[in-house]
Amino acid sequence: MSHADDHVGTRRDFLYYATAGAGTVAAGATAWTLVNQMNPSADVQALSSIQVDVSGVDVGTQLTVKWLGKPVFIRRRTAEEIEAGRAVDLGDLIDQNAENQNKPGEPATDENRTLDEAGEWLVQIGVCTHLGCVPIGDGAGDFGGWFCPCHGSHYDTAGRIRKGPAPQNLHIPVAEFVNDTTIKLG
Repeated sequence: MSHADDHVGTRRDFLYYATAGAGTVAAGATAWTLVNQMNPSADVQALSSIQVDVSGVDVGTQLTVKWLGKPVFIRRRTAEEIEAGRAVDLGDLIDQNAENQNKPGEPATDENRTLDEAGEWLVQIGVCTHLGCVPIGDGAGDFGGWFCPCHGSHYDTAGRIRKGPAPQNLHIPVAEFVNDTTIKLG
């Protein structure tokens, strides 16, 4: 074997590795672009967490805000609504899961569905779990909570399904008090 043959083999090896390396970089760049395009856009990320001023919400009233394209009911419940929610036997419920993203897998007690220990603040996504309609509130329905007129689902004062075709309670989003008058969603 001559010295020239060794030199040609080295050049061929270099071209092989350089081409393979360039191909790997190109494939990685393409894969990164495809994966990165699935990330939420900046406007969606900006709305993924909002703060709501609840200083003007009086006892017995409700504020509805839009979050991630869905209505969110923020209700400041009366002592009677709290008492009615806590008096319900869990065995009487259609859905016994709290549907609370802060407390996954917890039972649907009134305490597991409210934002504060006193039970005054109830924050829930205002979308009927049957077909996605928006229920009406302020004591509507047979159980003093919310009523979906589209197909007749009745929710109690804690947003739990009590009668009708809806399979689940109104869902509880990730929420917390930032201070005495501000609730953070998301």
